[in-house]
Amino acid sequence: MEEEKKLPEEEILTVPVPEEEIPPIGVIIKEDFDGWKPRTKLGLKVLNKEITEIDQILLSGIKILEAQIVDRLIPNLESDFALIGQSKGKFGGGKRSIWRQTQRKTKEGNKPKFSTLVIVGDKNGHVGIGLGKAKETVPAREKATRASKTSIITIRRGCGSWACSCGTPHSIPFKVYGRCGSVKVELMPAPKGTGLATEKETRKLLSLAGIKDVHSRTFGQTRTKINLMYAYFDALKKLTKTKVKPTYYKLSGLVEGSI
Repeated sequence: MEEEKKLPEEEILTVPVPEEEIPPIGVIIKEDFDGWKPRTKLGLKVLNKEITEIDQILLSGIKILEAQIVDRLIPNLESDFALIGQSKGKFGGGKRSIWRQTQRKTKEGNKPKFSTLVIVGDKNGHVGIGLGKAKETVPAREKATRASKTSIITIRRGCGSWACSCGTPHSIPFKVYGRCGSVKVELMPAPKGTGLATEKETRKLLSLAGIKDVHSRTFGQTRTKINLMYAYFDALKKLTKTKVKPTYYKLSGLVEGSI
């Protein structure tokens, strides 16, 4: 075999990497929007600053297919995980977990799968929810985050409680119903100071939407947390779909989207 030709030491070029460009271990690097290449016409309009507000998209009914659109238009977006699973413990116990683990038995052995539910919102009339499933936890989290951003909606807020009538958007303007599977949800306006009188995990969804006071009633298999969360999300969707008389806007202090 022929021997490999070696360059003399003088001709070997070494390019030193500056220490500033090397990120420290454990630090999460934020996404660089300058390197984003939109794949849809809507993304191009957002990148070219033809669309500067998220309400322009949501109120027109255009479907969002790229999560970067939401990141660009809502910079103060917050996210949270819903406890939909349960960690292993004695006698079927254990603490609640953000991961719901299922497994399929095959000839090769057990094949586990993880699912997680992510909620995003700006606490100012915009909220989204997404479910992600994968064979590992990190891809499931990324899928859920992307799905929650592309499913973001704008909601109506107001003061529809007869016991308050303050005219500020701290609650919902009227009673709404939501459903997912066997779970049925009824959301009712509440006066100021009531708080979120709902199930613990659903408070995350309502608080990220910007709702501070509300009453609720639930029916069906509410222990299924995924169906319960989506039933609440369906009720929030119907706040915008319901027709309202123009005179009721001033009476209830109804606000659509951000203030």
